[in-house]
Amino acid sequence: MRAALLNRRTSIPGGIEHRSCAKAGRGWHGAARKDAGSRDILSLRGRERLSYSQSRTARRSCKAAAMCQTSFRQRCTENENLRAAFPKGTAMDCLDFLFTENNPVPSPCFVLDEPRLAANAATLDEVQRRTGARILLALKGYAAWATFPLLSRAGAGPLWGTCASSVDEARLGREEFGGEVHAFAAAWTAAEIAELLDLADHIVFNSPAQWRQFRPVIEAHNRAHRADNPIACGLRLNPEHSEGATPIYDPCSPGSRLGIRRRHFDPADLMGISGLHFHTLCEQGADALARTLDAVEARFGPWLPGCDWINFGGGHHITKPGYDLDLLCACLTRWRECYNARIYLEPGEAVALNAGWLTATVLDVVMADMPVAVLDVSAACHMPDVLEMPYRPEVFYRHDGATTRAGNAGEEGWTCRLAGKSCLAGDVVGEYGFAAPLQAGQRLVFGDMAIYSMVKTTTFNGLRLPSIGICAAGPDSAGREMRFSLLREFGYQDFRNRLS
Repeated sequence: MRAALLNRRTSIPGGIEHRSCAKAGRGWHGAARKDAGSRDILSLRGRERLSYSQSRTARRSCKAAAMCQTSFRQRCTENENLRAAFPKGTAMDCLDFLFTENNPVPSPCFVLDEPRLAANAATLDEVQRRTGARILLALKGYAAWATFPLLSRAGAGPLWGTCASSVDEARLGREEFGGEVHAFAAAWTAAEIAELLDLADHIVFNSPAQWRQFRPVIEAHNRAHRADNPIACGLRLNPEHSEGATPIYDPCSPGSRLGIRRRHFDPADLMGISGLHFHTLCEQGADALARTLDAVEARFGPWLPGCDWINFGGGHHITKPGYDLDLLCACLTRWRECYNARIYLEPGEAVALNAGWLTATVLDVVMADMPVAVLDVSAACHMPDVLEMPYRPEVFYRHDGATTRAGNAGEEGWTCRLAGKSCLAGDVVGEYGFAAPLQAGQRLVFGDMAIYSMVKTTTFNGLRLPSIGICAAGPDSAGREMRFSLLREFGYQDFRNRLS
């Protein structure tokens, strides 16, 4: 059994307290056990692992302030101008480029910002280097595969692989990103597992029943085809600790179907399992993670020492300005040292945060209770989180020769409502203040559009998907400081072929 944690508190540099972590042995049930043909948490670690008697590192508590963070998607009313978040020579150069005369960027178009992607990747790599943790790209949040060479260790990037929520995401990760492929879904079908056998390195199950159902086929495949690199299987935990500010994005809400609660947890189900997974966060800081880790230890602490790996899931806003990297690194290091396990993180937003734009054009201005600017983009089709979350994205425009951020309603000289062109009456982005009335033909640019917007677009009403392009540093043929490459345009066949 795992030894009781000592409650003696001491101080460490930086003001973070820790409690000493003492271990009497390995595994979840005292003596190590080995199930023939499988590799599990109940068994001894692999050859690369140190024994717990060799690892007696202090256990840092990583506690932080108790204040819950609000959703980053509400930043438009809480943060300063988005321009302040970008140093000269990165994302704002791309934004300014989008307003240059005669630039080649169409409308509407998702524009990926290569310098900002590289800056985000560098921040994530710093975390890896400081802690030994492995960071995976969550494809559910960002899957623009043309940029994968910039992000993946298989190319010029630092990330170890991808996490997938479906077979198709797993295949994209395997074929385009490289590295490790981790897969989790609320439930898997037999056909999906059959495909994942040749795609995934880790498969995480949402329930013991699904693990019992698919364990035989996975272990048979490992013995026959992957003896040297077996698929690692895990279970998702639900620590019943909510940090999310928006219920629809709270995986630990009372009615959540995601993860195993402590009262439903049976250690006997861990035979053959090599790691555990949990995910409580949504666009939140390291303080929320620290509280989550305390909750996981409080409910599942006796079984953590047996883990070969522990996956902290996603929702970590690591690249947001002001994020507490020191606290994150302290938490990751403490768990790695205390439990002698490989630690994984699966951020999606952090990889491409503030690294994408959506160009739009004013088509008309009509009168309702206030002026309504009808755009060539749609909140329902091209920015669905605007309606689902909901949130109000940043908007930029050109005024008096300068790139300007639109204000809140009533803040500037002219207020209007920005709306999409679909037939949905509620296809509304929000209300904004501008220095002067918008005119038909005028360009607007929406900020932070690489994440979730691109992967969630639809062709409702037959509206064409925005084109996709990338903006990179370096002069183009016209001598501009940035160069743009058009990656993809969409047309009638994309709409037609998905329907029958």
